[in-house]
Amino acid sequence: MINTTWLRSFCTLVEVGHFTRTAERLHMTQSGVSQHVRKLEEQLGTELLVRQGKQFSLSGAGEKLYAEARDILLALSNLEQTVGEDPPYEGTVRLMSPGSVGLKLYPHLLSLQSKHPKLIIDYRFAPNPDVEKAIAESTVDIGFMTAKSTLAEVSCTPIAQESLLLVTPATVEEPDWETLMTLGFIDHPDGSHHAGLLLGANYTEFQHSSLFPRKGFSNQIGLILEPVSLGLGFAVLPAHAVEAFEKSEGIKAHRLSHPVSETLYLSVPRNRSLQARMNTVIAEAKRWLNG
Repeated sequence: MINTTWLRSFCTLVEVGHFTRTAERLHMTQSGVSQHVRKLEEQLGTELLVRQGKQFSLSGAGEKLYAEARDILLALSNLEQTVGEDPPYEGTVRLMSPGSVGLKLYPHLLSLQSKHPKLIIDYRFAPNPDVEKAIAESTVDIGFMTAKSTLAEVSCTPIAQESLLLVTPATVEEPDWETLMTLGFIDHPDGSHHAGLLLGANYTEFQHSSLFPRKGFSNQIGLILEPVSLGLGFAVLPAHAVEAFEKSEGIKAHRLSHPVSETLYLSVPRNRSLQARMNTVIAEAKRWLNG
C-alpha cells in the first residue's frame, strides 16, 4: 500500500515545481522531500522524475501517478472533514420505547424531521426488556423506559413522569369496584403491572388483575382502547396512550383519588458519546414529554 505521506510530498512537489519551496510548504527539509520521492520510486519500481541538475520533469509513470494521486488525496481530505463533522440536524437517529411513549413522541419527531429533512427518525415500539437489550447491544441510539435498567452497559436518567389512568366506556360516571367487576378487564402486555400500581393504590378490594373477568387483550397500543370505547370492558393505561386514542368520545379517563405515575427514563449506552443529532432529538423529546 502506498504511503500517503510520500504521495502528498510527491504531489506537492509537482504542483510547486521546486524542492526547497515544497519543503517549506510541508514544513520539512529538502532532503526529506527527496527521500519521500525516492521511496515512492523504489516501491513502484519505476522512475517518477526525470532529474536535470536542480530541475526536473515528470516521467510517463510520474504523470500517471500524479493524475491518480490528486483525486485520492482530495478524497482523503474530504473524508477527514466529513468524519470530523457532527451536524445537529443530519443523519439517522434510532430510538426505541414502549408504545405509549412512542404515541406521544413519534408525531413530534416527524415534525422535527419535516423541518430538517436530512435528519432521519428510526423509531421502534417495544417493551422495556427489549429496549434495555437494544441499548446494551448498541443497536439503537436512544431508549425510553418506564423502569430503570439493571444492566451495567445502560445509563438511565429520569426525565419525566407519566400518569396511569383508569379508562372506562364513556357512560361510566363513577368507577366503583362493583362497576369494574361488571365491566371486566381489557388486558395488554403491561396490563397486570399497570392495574397493580393504580388499582392497588385506590381499591381496598384489589389483589390482582386476574380477579376481573378478562374481556379482551391487545398487544397493539393504539387498539387497546377500541373494545373499551365499545363498552366491552375497562383498561389501565399510561396517559400518553389515552391522549392518542382517536375515538375519545367513546371513553372516559378517570383520575382517581390516589394518583399514580410511572417514571420515564432516558436510556443510552453508558460508554458511548452522543452525537449532536442525538442530543437534538433528546432535547425535543424532553420538551414534549414534560410539556
